[in-house]
Amino acid sequence: MPKLDGKVAVITGASSGIGEATAEALAAEGASVVVAARREDRLADLSNRIEEGGGRVLAASCDVTDEGQAHGLIRKAEEEFGRVDILVNNAGVMLLSSVGKGLSDEWRRMFDVNVLGLLYTTDAAIETMKRQGGGHLVNISSVAGRKVTRDSSGVYAGSKFAVGAISEGLRQELLQDNIRVTIVEPGAVATELADHITDEDARESLGGLLNLEILQAEDIANAIVYAVTQPERVSVNEILIRPTQQPV
Repeated sequence: MPKLDGKVAVITGASSGIGEATAEALAAEGASVVVAARREDRLADLSNRIEEGGGRVLAASCDVTDEGQAHGLIRKAEEEFGRVDILVNNAGVMLLSSVGKGLSDEWRRMFDVNVLGLLYTTDAAIETMKRQGGGHLVNISSVAGRKVTRDSSGVYAGSKFAVGAISEGLRQELLQDNIRVTIVEPGAVATELADHITDEDARESLGGLLNLEILQAEDIANAIVYAVTQPERVSVNEILIRPTQQPV
């Protein structure tokens, strides 16, 4: 029997990269999945693949920086499938730059998506999970949330350090409610994140990492599947996963 048979998972940022791979991996383990993002055409393609594989899926257009939409996403999931067992807070942006270049719009965007978006969806999901007697929150951070380097951008790292602090706070707040919390911190992964960097110096600084054999989105999805399929007595709190050749 699939390990997640009867479970319901909500995945934000599911239109590409880690979110897309995670949705497919959780569906393959038997979970009904709610895939959320702003790009509806991408969600439609993903939904078709999951359904063709025999999975159950609901596509939901959602901008997690809008608190009403974030809460509405959780309501849609519960209305469609009756519960929410797993929330994967994957939506995020990586607009690397150094301070002093006047890119304050990008700073706000990172904190809006990476921190507030995560909080909005989590806030709504907690109520549902408490009512049903448990659940699992999976927050996607970054190796930059553990170690700041010149290449990682202090502002981006700051948003991911915040994810780490919030995740640990949630773990302690929710353990009596049988709600587990896992933070996943990937190193360099082949996703679209780097394509959105506007600071040319920051883009060039990534060149060395991208020349390595970096992780694939499926590698992170597999780590998430591992965390959410453990027995209820087991709480995998943190997974740091780097390419074998990534030095920091």
